[in-house]
Amino acid sequence: MKFPLPPQGRPNRVYPRGAPPGLYGPVSVLAGAAVVSGLYLGRAVLIPITLSVLLSFLLAPLVNMLRRVRLGQFASILVAVFFALAALLGVGMLIGAQVVQLAADLPQYQVAIERKIETVQEKTVRRADVLASKAASTLQRLAPSRPSPPQGFGSRVARTASGNPIPVEVHEPVPTPMQLVRRAFSPVVAPLETTFIVLVVTIFILLQREDLRDRLISLFGSRDLHRTTTAIDDAARRLSRYFVTQLGLNLSVGAVLTIGLAAIGVPGALLFGVIAAFLRFVPYIGIWIAAALATCLAAAIQPQWTMAVWTLILFIVVDVVAGQVAEPLLYSRGSGLSPLAVVVAAIFWSWLWGPIGLVLSTPLTLCIVTLGRYTHRLNFLTVLLGDQPALTPAQSFYQRLLADEAHDAIVQAGRLLHEMSVVDYYDQVALEGLQLARNDALRGVLTSEQLARVNETLIDIVENLETVEGAPDPLTSGQNGRTLMAEGREREPRAAASQAEPGAHASPASLAEGISVLCISGRGAFDEVAAAITMQLLARLKIPCTAARYEQFRYPRADAPEIELAPVVCIVSLDAADWPPYLRNLLRRLRSQQSPAAIVVGFGKQPDDAPGVDAAEATGPLYEATTFRALVEQCRTAALAASASAPARG
Repeated sequence: MKFPLPPQGRPNRVYPRGAPPGLYGPVSVLAGAAVVSGLYLGRAVLIPITLSVLLSFLLAPLVNMLRRVRLGQFASILVAVFFALAALLGVGMLIGAQVVQLAADLPQYQVAIERKIETVQEKTVRRADVLASKAASTLQRLAPSRPSPPQGFGSRVARTASGNPIPVEVHEPVPTPMQLVRRAFSPVVAPLETTFIVLVVTIFILLQREDLRDRLISLFGSRDLHRTTTAIDDAARRLSRYFVTQLGLNLSVGAVLTIGLAAIGVPGALLFGVIAAFLRFVPYIGIWIAAALATCLAAAIQPQWTMAVWTLILFIVVDVVAGQVAEPLLYSRGSGLSPLAVVVAAIFWSWLWGPIGLVLSTPLTLCIVTLGRYTHRLNFLTVLLGDQPALTPAQSFYQRLLADEAHDAIVQAGRLLHEMSVVDYYDQVALEGLQLARNDALRGVLTSEQLARVNETLIDIVENLETVEGAPDPLTSGQNGRTLMAEGREREPRAAASQAEPGAHASPASLAEGISVLCISGRGAFDEVAAAITMQLLARLKIPCTAARYEQFRYPRADAPEIELAPVVCIVSLDAADWPPYLRNLLRRLRSQQSPAAIVVGFGKQPDDAPGVDAAEATGPLYEATTFRALVEQCRTAALAASASAPARG
């Protein structure tokens, strides 16, 4: 039975279940607009719920601590909520008492305030008026005189102005007792109602915390329980740690400011301390709002400016110590948000939810960024708003190479070498950057001019690092003992290599005379740079080395280096991972020499199917390495082995 052939032409495309790939962008934009609209229109409902969720994160450590002392879940929650309610009422009563006391003391400072206002007006407004009148008189003298208006027009204006205005009085009706009660309690009803809703919802969230977590897992990620559970736990842990740490730090800042303002003599020191502790939840500008209020009051109540200056200095010192010393120690790696993200989030959430959104902007954005770490569709938010570098050090290194910014690459290297050694820098940054460049060269996206420019920039960077000392490293610090290699494997040496193990514990300075390493670079676009790095690292170990190119061994030439003079041959090529034919031929020629030279190959493994490299035909040991550290280690091992066998060879 014959089946009909499919029609010739363009094959049918089968899309996965869901929207076609071309619709992902518009659908994402519409979904984002819908979410923002919902947040704005439903703010009356979402703000109390959000406050409840964040308050539950704040009270969760206290509830866990009370449950560990066997108080019971419900009792622990009630105690924690009662503690939060008592703290809120205490702060409210404290602020009210301080405001009343400050208002009662203001008449005592009335004379000083009036004098200070007059001084300020004399220094600013009156001088501005004098300058303005002088400028007006000067312009009047320079400007031509205007003709006087007609006589009839002036008489009509005079007659109109002579008319007496009719007095009008507006009297409001006398308010009823219910209206007076409503006016007195209406500003308090809304906050009390919101507080009651927040506390009730917080109690239910704490009671059903595990059940809510399970429901979120079932709703968003039941197919990948590990990822979803990790994301939820990470978000809860980050928010809880952030809130508790920020609250403790803000309270400490408020206490220090209260003591300092009281010592300076500013009235209402406790009030400004509480205001500063609360406003510090507003990123960047909150503490300075409190500083402006306290400084203005200090400047108004004293004839001199001493109190105001000391108040401003106190706020500056406390904020610098808290922001530059305390927060890095408490937050370890930071809150997870970039400074620009904090500012943008403050503007966005204050536009959506007003002052409450301004206070909650940082924790809400932190929650979104944490969610983006585990959700592929929201990963762009983590990249845009997170504090993690957008590019890895290797990617940044390669980007600077493409931009021909050798100076910036050297500056980056100097910064990284404070934390890592030169060998680690070459392995973790330079080698990975070279591999990225090699991939682009193989794809043909780099022009010949770019290849030449990148190689020149690389050579400049390598030469600049020739005398730079990074963090201490066992490989180059002169310590005896063999360094364990993180990457790369060493083949089982033959009889000659078995003697290298005792010699590996010796110092490189004990090499016999005439022992050197011949570094042969491949014909790849960046192999000469890799060979230059290898020779620089060997020079740091006081191991003599000679440079050569692959072309010198392609066929018998008069300028071909004598392998007999170099008992260690190091092949350096980024193509060694793929083992193209030219490297196979080079390895075969080297291993067919009469001299028992040790061969070190980087960066790759010996090909099992390479012709003419059978272990039975080999005249010397073969080492393999995939990193600069392993490559240099293998060269040192082979050089020490050759040095140990030098008398026997002679």
